[in-house]
Amino acid sequence: MSDISDLDNLFEDVLKQTVGEEDAPDFSDLFSEDSSQDTSTKPGTTFKKMETVLGEPRPVFTQTYYQDLLTGEGDISKRVHQLLGAFLKATDPQDRSVHRGRLVPGVWDLYRSIAGKVSTRQFPEPKKMLLRFAILLPTAISPEQRKLISQIPDKNTSGEPIFYQDEWLKEVSYGRVTPSATDETKTPSKNQVRQINAQLEKARGRFEAQTQLLQNLTEEIKAHEGSLMDSARRITYHDSLPGHDAIIQPYTEPQRASFSEINSLLRQLSNLNRKLGIAQNEFISIQEQLAVLEEQEGDDSAQATADAKASEEEMNTLRQMAKLCVGRQGNHFPILYKQYYHGSIRDTGTREQVLNTIAEVEYLDPGLFLRTFKQQTNRIVPNIILIPCYGDYGICWEPFERFNRATSRGRLAIPMYPKDLRTAVIAALGDLRWQVAKEKAQHYWMEEGLTGWYYQWFSDNKLKGDVKDQFIQDYILWISKESEGTQKLARETRDIFWRYMPFPQEVRDVLKNRGFVYAELAKKDMNRSMSDGY
Repeated sequence: MSDISDLDNLFEDVLKQTVGEEDAPDFSDLFSEDSSQDTSTKPGTTFKKMETVLGEPRPVFTQTYYQDLLTGEGDISKRVHQLLGAFLKATDPQDRSVHRGRLVPGVWDLYRSIAGKVSTRQFPEPKKMLLRFAILLPTAISPEQRKLISQIPDKNTSGEPIFYQDEWLKEVSYGRVTPSATDETKTPSKNQVRQINAQLEKARGRFEAQTQLLQNLTEEIKAHEGSLMDSARRITYHDSLPGHDAIIQPYTEPQRASFSEINSLLRQLSNLNRKLGIAQNEFISIQEQLAVLEEQEGDDSAQATADAKASEEEMNTLRQMAKLCVGRQGNHFPILYKQYYHGSIRDTGTREQVLNTIAEVEYLDPGLFLRTFKQQTNRIVPNIILIPCYGDYGICWEPFERFNRATSRGRLAIPMYPKDLRTAVIAALGDLRWQVAKEKAQHYWMEEGLTGWYYQWFSDNKLKGDVKDQFIQDYILWISKESEGTQKLARETRDIFWRYMPFPQEVRDVLKNRGFVYAELAKKDMNRSMSDGY
């Protein structure tokens, strides 16, 4: 066995022929092993579960809670107080229903009024609790429920874009996020801070995409270098001439084949090195642009004034989100009330509970937040707004922003008081899956990809209703039942989901031993990989 360094001159000649003497990489760069390379999971690639979902109780429900909440709201507060009193005092079910119907629009007017003040310096805690948890009157919920809500952590320690309603309104008010799109035509915003933040969001998206490109190129170069090292090791092994240990045998046929393989690898490394240089130059340019925008943001944030009208209009949009979460036949009462809310912390859509549920779903659907643009795939988590309502299903308000499809986050709305939180979250993610796939296929959405195959199955079976709603229901079964080996979907639907939204490999390996159906799907995967896909 001879040392790899003996072949220094040979590879240097090959390098000069392949990429030119001036571009030839250093031999030690190609073959030295980096012992410091981190092989652990890359940070930020998946949600990290929150271990602490409740903290110490906070003194939020004071004796003056109700008074402090209504103070400063003018005639709206008087009207809500009268309507609430009439609703609570009514004993006849028919009268109670009438007063309930009158109270609902009044409370929404109160929401809108308070939303306009969400960014004021002295924003009382009761007003925040109304926007965040829909608590108008503390005695409308039980002492146990008050204690539970007072233990919910106030701050976002996860760093993920999951917002309570008051936090989201504040972001919109200061222009840090754009208002949610509606069908109504809006006048262009003249808010300088909002414009800078829009540019900053796009720049950050480009920065993240370029970072991912550099990481991909780095991984590709490392893989080629590994193959090059393997080929080098193969040709450095020699058998000795029988009876003469100091004399080696000539290269074998497989070893000679490695010469052309090494030549090809070096040529590919040269091309990758050129792409890496171009990408790094662009990365530096984007980084400089991002630094300038962040500096402008810092300068303007001190002078930034909250846009009360923007937060009021956003409150109207959040009301529409709540209606969609609840549905036509659901409970649209906009106040947390003990007769309607019987859930524990596991059934409450707090930030921590929603994050942990999404983490479980993303594990089963690894491509959930992946978006490909210009042949680069990035993980883009949407903004998630927690709506204090009794809806049973979350929704995807928009898969991405209208004028920034490449890197914008999009928006999901999750109800905080559903019958089953996991189902509500899965529904929102299924809605996101459908809308992203539909936008990707554009006007061919009924013919191509995930939506095309599913629509053909929906049409062939002459099913009634909205195809998206049916998809969401099937996605819920896919994540909650099929991932455990319980067969609930139609055979054709399972085939489509298995191919376009596959479980991680370890889950598929378990499922293929759970029945003939999954074994056949695993066999199809193997046939596709052998035929290089189709």
